[in-house]
Amino acid sequence: MQFRQQALAKLQSPEELDLPVRFARPQGWLVLAVTVVAMAAASVWAVTGSVTSTVTAPAVLTHGQGSYVLQSPVAGQVTAVLVKQGERLPAEAPVLEIRTERGDTVVRTLDAGRVTTLAADVGQIIRTGADVAAVEKVSGSDDPLYATVYVPAESAAGIPARAAVDLTVQSVPSQEYGVLRGRVKSVDRAGQSARQIAAFLGDGQLGEQFTEKGRPVAVTVELEKSSATKSGYTWSSADGPPFPLTSMTLASGSVRLSDERPVDWLLP
Repeated sequence: MQFRQQALAKLQSPEELDLPVRFARPQGWLVLAVTVVAMAAASVWAVTGSVTSTVTAPAVLTHGQGSYVLQSPVAGQVTAVLVKQGERLPAEAPVLEIRTERGDTVVRTLDAGRVTTLAADVGQIIRTGADVAAVEKVSGSDDPLYATVYVPAESAAGIPARAAVDLTVQSVPSQEYGVLRGRVKSVDRAGQSARQIAAFLGDGQLGEQFTEKGRPVAVTVELEKSSATKSGYTWSSADGPPFPLTSMTLASGSVRLSDERPVDWLLP
């Protein structure tokens, strides 16, 4: 009953037309202004902005010329191993002596390089064509290292020239020393078979490992050099690891792909 009397009294009172009308509170205007600014910024970014994406794939640190597998030209028994793993050899250097029915045969290097793997021991019986050593092609101790990243073929087309690459090196604690910096030097547009990878790296096991999900594309990465670090290369940390890097070290490479527009506008 009380509410009814108040309503009737309000109807009987003259209209207060001379009082200002408040359409919104100051807080409401502030919220509206912030919303308009945010929408404007989003519209500008949708037109001019881009989204950066990366692809991560297994990698190996090597010298640029790769490696080769040295095979025995004869069958017989190994009587002498003439080199040590890690030793640098010129072309045509003796590596093994093998005794055959027709006499002793010396297995020699094909090109100058560093012996990365020895797969034969004294007294071992080997067959013709057996792998006896892997030799990395290097001309000197100051040859620079490169990284070869084996990227899935479907992602290779999106890799631009000189794309930035971050390499997490297995032998380097990334939480302490960060990642190794590099830039894409070249992209091999053809997929690599296990045999091709094994021939380049001198390691058949890696060839099988890198092709488990298909034929990847080899991306050669030039490492950024630095005279301020022990390794001679640039890291995300100031100093990097307190030791030099060696070839045939496994890593994981994160390659930056071409920037993409977030929104495709449909015009009438």
